[in-house]
Amino acid sequence: MAQAWKCTGLSWSGAGPELVWDGGRRSPLSWGKRVAFGVAEGGVRACSGARGHACPVRAVVPARSTGARCEECGRLDRAHSVAADAVADDPRPYRVYLAWFGPGLVKVGITAVGRGSARLLEQGAVSFTWLGTGPLMAARRTEELLRAALRVPDRIPYAEKRAVRAGLPVAEGERALEIRELHARAVGLGDWPESLTREPFLAVDHVEAFGLAGAPAAVGSVSELVAGGAVSGDLVAAAGPDLHLATATGVVVLDSRLMRGWELVPAGEADETGFPVREFSKPAEHLQDELF
Repeated sequence: MAQAWKCTGLSWSGAGPELVWDGGRRSPLSWGKRVAFGVAEGGVRACSGARGHACPVRAVVPARSTGARCEECGRLDRAHSVAADAVADDPRPYRVYLAWFGPGLVKVGITAVGRGSARLLEQGAVSFTWLGTGPLMAARRTEELLRAALRVPDRIPYAEKRAVRAGLPVAEGERALEIRELHARAVGLGDWPESLTREPFLAVDHVEAFGLAGAPAAVGSVSELVAGGAVSGDLVAAAGPDLHLATATGVVVLDSRLMRGWELVPAGEADETGFPVREFSKPAEHLQDELF
């Protein structure tokens, strides 16, 4: 019987993306690298636990859940999450940022200074700029101020990010236009907390880091993993948690968060997508035609 592995997710560092496995083993990913795995017949998806602790009841979780946690473990994870506003006394300095994911998709957010741009890579931000730096609560108040004043959200569903990824402008300067304009409006607003230092506009572009420059457009995304299914293809790009795999039916996006909780086994060499795939809608294709 083939050895099974459990994936804990996709991690980003200065060296690029890598898959992380139970026990701390890491698999660095590079463009052209073969990604092939399957789920054994009769396999079930177990809760991945929270904050480094295994689920006490090994609850079964839905195949389409990107969190891969049962209700109790999900509650425990949110109880220690800055993103969920559950932490108010973190002494670390934080940065407020504007992130751009594609035409019309901009969000405001915060991240710890010590994390650098890792949070932006994890979210799949194509371009971003810092807005200010200061204590956590000052950063939170600024995030709320900008969300209301600029009418930008603090969250964007990954499905929307994937839908516009094939239609990105070719020129780096064009990809920074929206956040340049919003940055100018943001720093001109009053009511910023005094403890938050404004930062000048400096766009950071991730198209090269994600391998999206010249990459073929994806035709759809894996909606869930299923027992007895498999996927095999060459990695052509990666953004946030998404792996763009070249298969026999075209490039398919696999959200690596769907891998968590499954026991994964090696797959064959043939290009295939044996998991359900949701095809991308036509509007994304029309958008690409207009931009290119």
